[in-house]
Amino acid sequence: MIAYASRTGTRQNLRAMRLRGWRLFAAPEQLGRYPSDLPVWDDGTPAPYALDNGAWTAFQRGTDFDGSLFRKAVSVLGRRADFVVAPDIVTGGMRSLSLSREWVPWLLERTRKVLIPVQDGMKPGDVVYLVGPRIGLFVGGSTEWKLASTHTWGRLSQSRGTYMHVGRVNSAKRIHLCTAAGADSFDGTSLTRFSCNANLLDNARRQLDLWGSEWTRAS
Repeated sequence: MIAYASRTGTRQNLRAMRLRGWRLFAAPEQLGRYPSDLPVWDDGTPAPYALDNGAWTAFQRGTDFDGSLFRKAVSVLGRRADFVVAPDIVTGGMRSLSLSREWVPWLLERTRKVLIPVQDGMKPGDVVYLVGPRIGLFVGGSTEWKLASTHTWGRLSQSRGTYMHVGRVNSAKRIHLCTAAGADSFDGTSLTRFSCNANLLDNARRQLDLWGSEWTRAS
């Protein structure tokens, strides 16, 4: 399972990620913040990365989603990104899906892979006809909904042979949940802020799912 951590300029944290094979999760609002818009490691070598859409940051700040900034970020970072997350509405359900669908054709022309965020209230039948080799799933939404539905999205992604990523994963317990659900990757901010968490989180992602669905339901 691939681990992404939000982009940072802290060399100690970047080194901890690089040495453990993690990748960076870039965001539109970070354009112009660092000497290079293309993510690099502490030693200056290029870092593999994925590109978020900035909707979660806007939600936290109580501001509107900046479509123009997202387009600029895609023009700069989209081609080299492992995947790009389509714009969405946090906890927005079917309104979020409608927004994401509008962006998919444009993004497919400019990126390798596009992930459609699934949000509170959405069901597999709402997206099953959309996903495929280049269109995957990003499990977002409220924390409670995400924890309760990750396995459902994992079953869908496996049945359709598509990619699944889980957002906001900042503990070993949630990493185990991702593993049990069959996620391909996850992202978080814990290692971005605290390099001392590197061994704990990396060991969790490298462990096999020894607990299975019973452990997940119990947690």
